[in-house]
Amino acid sequence: MMPESLRQALCSALISWADDELLLGHRDSEWTGLGPIIEADIALSSMAQDEMGHALAWYELAHSLGAPDPDRLVFERGPEAYRNATLLELPRGDWAFCLLRHYLFDMAEWVRLEAWRQIPWEPWSDLAERITREEKYHLLHDRTWLERLAFGTEESRHRLQGALIDLWPHALGLWEAPEGEDLLVQAGWITGSDQLQARWEAEVRAYLGGLGLQIPDVPPRAGGRYGRHTEHLAPLLEAMQLVYRSIPGAKW
Repeated sequence: MMPESLRQALCSALISWADDELLLGHRDSEWTGLGPIIEADIALSSMAQDEMGHALAWYELAHSLGAPDPDRLVFERGPEAYRNATLLELPRGDWAFCLLRHYLFDMAEWVRLEAWRQIPWEPWSDLAERITREEKYHLLHDRTWLERLAFGTEESRHRLQGALIDLWPHALGLWEAPEGEDLLVQAGWITGSDQLQARWEAEVRAYLGGLGLQIPDVPPRAGGRYGRHTEHLAPLLEAMQLVYRSIPGAKW
């Protein structure tokens, strides 16, 4: 039987990562009908569905360990109870902002998934394996557009560099350890966030440097994993939860 402390730590980690995926999917969905070309519009709408599907899968895994069911986790929590990194709650921004945020998150997810496929709990490792197959195409989409913007016009390059300045401290916050991670590391279940961050930074710095972008030297925007969010999360949740909260207890 799994010790209670370890079970709680697993739930905390899974909910944190599910919250990340959910909010990225929500922000992606705000681009539906607004993409620069129809192919990009369709692709990002599809990616939004993928991210929300991934979120549901992580929530369901947490629920199997005793966490509330996914609907309650998504629609009944306020901002202070969400455990996402602040990167994912930032407003939609322009196209450069959207694609760079996606790349920074997708690379973090890719690094995590590589480690998670080795976890000694099949429900988690099997899910990581399945999601990895989808994330490969997300990264391909991200890189195709980033290279197009970086080597496109002076304006597209300027917008991309501006987005990087705004996003980088929040992207570093992706690696804030969720509550109880130290227990999972000690138990040999996961690799610590600090080690995974080092792999992520090496990859991201090399790639963005190859695009001619300058990464700012700034501290991380942490706190999201512990309920300390920007002013942008509350209105996002208000919009997302409006229908569900309009008829409490209804069966849809």
